[in-house]
Amino acid sequence: MSSISATFTAADTDLSAAHQAQSIWRQPRHGQRLTQVDAIATEIPVALQYNGINHAVLLATPTFLEDLALGFSFTEGIIRHASDIYDITLQQNAQGYVVDIEIASACLNQLKQRRRQLAGRTGCGLCGLESLSEVQRDLPMLAPPIHRYSPTAVFAALDQLRAKQPLHQITGATHAAGWADLNGTIHVVREDVGRHNALDKLIGQLLSQSSLAINQGLIVVSSRASFEMVQKTAAIGVPALVAVSAPTSYAKHIAEELGLLLIAFGREKQFSAYSHAEYLTEEDHAS
Repeated sequence: MSSISATFTAADTDLSAAHQAQSIWRQPRHGQRLTQVDAIATEIPVALQYNGINHAVLLATPTFLEDLALGFSFTEGIIRHASDIYDITLQQNAQGYVVDIEIASACLNQLKQRRRQLAGRTGCGLCGLESLSEVQRDLPMLAPPIHRYSPTAVFAALDQLRAKQPLHQITGATHAAGWADLNGTIHVVREDVGRHNALDKLIGQLLSQSSLAINQGLIVVSSRASFEMVQKTAAIGVPALVAVSAPTSYAKHIAEELGLLLIAFGREKQFSAYSHAEYLTEEDHAS
């Protein structure tokens, strides 16, 4: 689908581009200050261009940038299908990366209608929107899942996500998003300094795969459940979002409206369902 003109680093195979070793000063509560080397997560500007038109600048981890471009384009409503992207080219310079995305001409008008210039910040998904009407996308209600979700599968996905974040284990500074099947087995994980970026990277990869029945699984994220995370999950047609941290009121409202099972405060021993708990089975009492 695309040609890559810069080194492409996979976060789960080569973490060298995703973190930097730098000297720091560590001060114990009692004792002398020490000079040590610490691993710091890489955060650089990533500029997205569509058919040569500057659109957005994100602060992101420089891994899986092709996935990020595809996922962002889809969840922002710029493209309708992965096939609407004809080419993705990455160019690295002293400031960061420029990602040039060639999209179908039919999508270019959509882009101009939703045109925004944003200077993305870590954890910020709405910078630069020009009106309140742009906040919530017009998405169809999700069909109820074919099979209900077992609490055991939810806990299994949460456990695996904790174990499948190599960059977070090194730096402690990144978020992760993963897709798990109905057994709770995680098949894909993406990490990034930004929670929205991590989810967009995951969605970009899911859009690239034809072997996964993504509507028969769930997305699990290491962050809080904001409305943007709910909206992105619904956009790709996954009926369940599991978050490690808290939800927001708007996230709960949108999840109820779109027919999405929203689970938050996903911990080792319990979780809380905030919308459409009827999608969960009532088994596993003994565990």
